[in-house]
Amino acid sequence: MSSSENKLRLQLRLRIYKDDLLFGSGIAELMERVDKNGSMSAACREMGMAYSKGWKIVRRAESQLGYPLMDGKRGGTGGGRMVLTEQGRALLERYREMEAEINRVSADIFSRYFPDGWENLPVSGQNAGKMQDKPDN
Repeated sequence: MSSSENKLRLQLRLRIYKDDLLFGSGIAELMERVDKNGSMSAACREMGMAYSKGWKIVRRAESQLGYPLMDGKRGGTGGGRMVLTEQGRALLERYREMEAEINRVSADIFSRYFPDGWENLPVSGQNAGKMQDKPDN
């Protein structure tokens, strides 16, 4: 394993709740794929998610928000097309912007607490506060 693969890293999961889980990375990705494909079934397929589960997640969020996230047109020549509503697109954009800002800030904080990665973490007990030397291999 290379040293870069063995470095400490921070991973955050941003979730927004109201009564229950309202919005997170899963529904954000689903909406982005619907926007790209114009299809809920294609988006679910790409994510390895059951179509019924995709709709369950969307309907739960819509119920708590009080507005639709997507609007679909069925059948007809060339088939139907699913699109994000104006409110759905605005929510998705705000979520992604907030996520990016949180990631930037948390990366700065993480680098203050773990500047050199795992090798230089303080040890517990009488040596607390001192930097641990790298063991010889």
